[in-house]
Amino acid sequence: MPWYVSLPVTLAVILALFLGMANLGWLPGLPNPFAEKTVDRSQPVVLKSIQNMSRYNAATGNFQVIVDLANEAKFLPSAILGTRSLYVGAGSVEAYVDLGKLGADSVKVSDDRRTAAIAIPHGQLAGAALDVKNSYMYSQERGLFDRLGDLFSSSTSDDQHKVELLAVEKIDKAAKDTGLTVTAENNTKAMLTGLLGSLGFTQVTVTVA
Repeated sequence: MPWYVSLPVTLAVILALFLGMANLGWLPGLPNPFAEKTVDRSQPVVLKSIQNMSRYNAATGNFQVIVDLANEAKFLPSAILGTRSLYVGAGSVEAYVDLGKLGADSVKVSDDRRTAAIAIPHGQLAGAALDVKNSYMYSQERGLFDRLGDLFSSSTSDDQHKVELLAVEKIDKAAKDTGLTVTAENNTKAMLTGLLGSLGFTQVTVTVA
């Protein structure tokens, strides 16, 4: 082999060896040319609005749901066309009593300020909040045509969004079938009874109207 051919080949082999050894950490004094770093170029957080809250968050329910979402073709097997996503969603739902709805006739106090009667509204449920740290895509199966389509579109991120919305919907529905609002009402009663008791009231009656 002529020297003008063997020399570039030899240099290329030596360079490849050095790069491989650096990538494997065999040369600690040599920086890894394939090392990656994370750069956060996010924009500053913008405050959109402020809402005054008058509700007492009295109970929180923690839920977990496994979403099994499949898109199947009518005449083709799933190995050719179709997707199936298994998603583990964790979220919470708060139950609250809106004390801002207390009217002038909702609180009655005796003249000696020893007896008090309060009528609070029924407990309500807030929307489900998805815990993204503890939620994850367990598995995702995609047909041949779907994998080819991923090269030209962002359908994978769309599937992620769909299962997240479905997980929130299922958690909201499950929360309505629990006694979370009753727990919130009982906790609100206990809170108001203790609060007024510390202010010197000897008899406190809290009802749900």
